[in-house]
Amino acid sequence: VDESARGPAVSLYGRQLVEKTLEAKSEIDVLLAKHAANWDLKRMTVIDRNILRMAVAELLFFKDIPFKVVIDEAVELAKIYGTDESGKFVNGVVDSIHKEMCPPKEKPV
Repeated sequence: VDESARGPAVSLYGRQLVEKTLEAKSEIDVLLAKHAANWDLKRMTVIDRNILRMAVAELLFFKDIPFKVVIDEAVELAKIYGTDESGKFVNGVVDSIHKEMCPPKEKPV
């Protein structure tokens, strides 16, 4: 993809992701509170909390983005901008929410 063509598309996606995240913040925070075992949202670092919010927004509203991409990007952001434990924490919470959203299909008998 041409670099100049990719720029506007990435900017548009970023804006849409932030807008959806903000619009659904309450719904997302309910999921985070449920799946972040023993972690009050207010106790999470701001970085971790917002990375989680955006990842959950992607899971909920951007169905064309594969789960593996969502979780890989969220974990990488957490490793870069969060604490030493942020990557593992974000991975566990996003994976737990994804599993609830997409339970494994039962095997035919």
